[in-house]
Amino acid sequence: MPRRMGESATGGYPSVLSRLAGSILCVMTEPASLFPALEPLLTQVHRPIQYVGGEPNSVVKPWDDATVEVRWVLSYPDAYEIGQPNQGLAVLYEIINSYEWAAAERSYTVWPDLAMLLRAHAIAQFTLESHRPVRAFDVWGFSLATELGYTNVLEMLDLAGVPLRACDRDVDDPIVIAGGHCSVNPEPMAAFIDAFILGDGEQAVGDVSCLVREWKRGGKPGGRAGLLLKLAKTGRVYVPSLYDVSYGADGAIASLTPNQPGVPSRPQRWVLTKLDTWRFPSRPIVPVAETVHERYSVEVFRGCTRGCRFCQAGMITRPVRERSASVIEQLALCGLAATGYDEVGILSLSSADHSQIGQLVADMASRYAGTSTSLSLPSTRVDAFNIELATELARNGRRTGLTFAPEGGTERMRAVINKNVSEDDLSATVTTAFSQGWRSVKLYFMCGLPTETDDDVLAIADMAHRVIETGRQVSGRRDIACTISIGGFVPKPMTSFQWVAQADTDTVRARMRGLKDKVRADRSCGRAITVRYADAEPALVEGLLSRGDRLVGAIIEAVWRAGEVFDGWREYFSFERWMECAVTALAGTGVDVAWYTTRERPKDEILPWDHLEVGLDRDWLWDDYQDSLLAASLPDCRWAGCNGCGVCPFFGVDIELAAQGGGQCKRDAVGVS
Repeated sequence: MPRRMGESATGGYPSVLSRLAGSILCVMTEPASLFPALEPLLTQVHRPIQYVGGEPNSVVKPWDDATVEVRWVLSYPDAYEIGQPNQGLAVLYEIINSYEWAAAERSYTVWPDLAMLLRAHAIAQFTLESHRPVRAFDVWGFSLATELGYTNVLEMLDLAGVPLRACDRDVDDPIVIAGGHCSVNPEPMAAFIDAFILGDGEQAVGDVSCLVREWKRGGKPGGRAGLLLKLAKTGRVYVPSLYDVSYGADGAIASLTPNQPGVPSRPQRWVLTKLDTWRFPSRPIVPVAETVHERYSVEVFRGCTRGCRFCQAGMITRPVRERSASVIEQLALCGLAATGYDEVGILSLSSADHSQIGQLVADMASRYAGTSTSLSLPSTRVDAFNIELATELARNGRRTGLTFAPEGGTERMRAVINKNVSEDDLSATVTTAFSQGWRSVKLYFMCGLPTETDDDVLAIADMAHRVIETGRQVSGRRDIACTISIGGFVPKPMTSFQWVAQADTDTVRARMRGLKDKVRADRSCGRAITVRYADAEPALVEGLLSRGDRLVGAIIEAVWRAGEVFDGWREYFSFERWMECAVTALAGTGVDVAWYTTRERPKDEILPWDHLEVGLDRDWLWDDYQDSLLAASLPDCRWAGCNGCGVCPFFGVDIELAAQGGGQCKRDAVGVS
């Protein structure tokens, strides 16, 4: 593979950067700011404002402050406009900076135009707060929300002068930790990440910070390996280097076991309870450059028990844990006052399912009546939206967008995926919306679902037609619009569909084209319906990375070395490059891309994530998969009783509903000292 400008044979840029005066990559008592070298380059790049920092509410702790013993860099591996609004990093940023003895700064993936200049001028990856080199920090935390960000992780490591592979790092390199939903299958990134945190991060970052502080105070006993061993022995941090993998003749994993005494065979996820007692951003950073979301977002609950069989987020965040309405209102008040935003986003996996949602929205609508502040439910279930919610959300005259996710075009398809909404539910929902003054709605679907047929996808056009006709009848207007957004289904780990064969790209592409043609042929409503669909190829790559094992790491590295970054952006993604690199990287292994993607897996195959414990009973997932093939639905355990998924008894937790009594708000409680 061709190497990038200035790159050494082993990857990275030490031969270039080490020539800098004072060596900006060596760990110094007070590393110099890189901004004087960076600033002249910003006139040559697109949107330079995203690199200057200085945003309101950002925190800069002096490097010479002796009380600060542990320094983090928090990164979302994408551009500033995508990463800055990320809720998870905002929570961790405020928690870490609340400790007198710890500090957190941020760093995002720089666009290729600036990356080229950084390499040419030997300037390292930097933080936004102080523009100091990332390699000077103790811990570098990545939030992995999408597999298509993996090449950006390698890009950032390389620009920072941190060796790509964990085995090549020394005691002066930061400990590279990853969390987020993708961490439930860490194996494709196992070569590049030192440690993974599964589940909720609030307590995890505190405990990890304490261990790092103790290790540093003790003179870093055992070096880098000593710290990683301490982290692994907690049972709540997965360190891939401490586990060995063997493969069978068929290409599947034969075993994945610890290689050091005291290392647990099944690291567990963190499960936070009593959300009211945990810190939530009261002073979130206000961006100075445009971002994808510019509102104060408050998480009203965590977890979901609806049981949608495709939904990894719903499965791995169980059980439901709600914040109380009073705490949510207080957080919104603080957040608006600290940011100047004029919109409050009420967020969760299904916000309208909150047990106090009616009263919460009514109270907040009353509080902000007559002001410019609006409320939004960015995405809600079709069967949870009602006239009361619609009335309150529109009370001040501003109507933010409404997005509903039927996911499947037919009743049968929705039963297969356990999306228990009917045509009547959709009709009632859109009737409510259009009667309250909305003129457009967005409907989200997936293509390539298990047992799906062409007719299941074509039925989406019929559903959109009925939405337009209903809107016209209810409103008496012709300017009614519906947007269909359809994406390719990707089977995910830790779901009931983790065994299924992913639909091939030709099938998905043909069905999406057929849907668009049917909408266009609709003379009465076609012009009022917009169809937006994702390319099939990125979904296949996502599937490769989602269910891959450690062998897939070689593909990721090869693709990055060939120039691949920003895979989530259409203009940068190259399917051909991925497939070519996969052929080369997997040569001689006996497996290929189809083996990881379009192959059905047997029940007894060891899956790459089976050694990690998120609480879900594997047999229960398999039985639910078999039920899906019969289009048998599963009720919501919040209201219908336990379904036996295993999470609550395993972790000794339970569903926490605010309507049944929540904890008191203690915004300064962070769990460690």
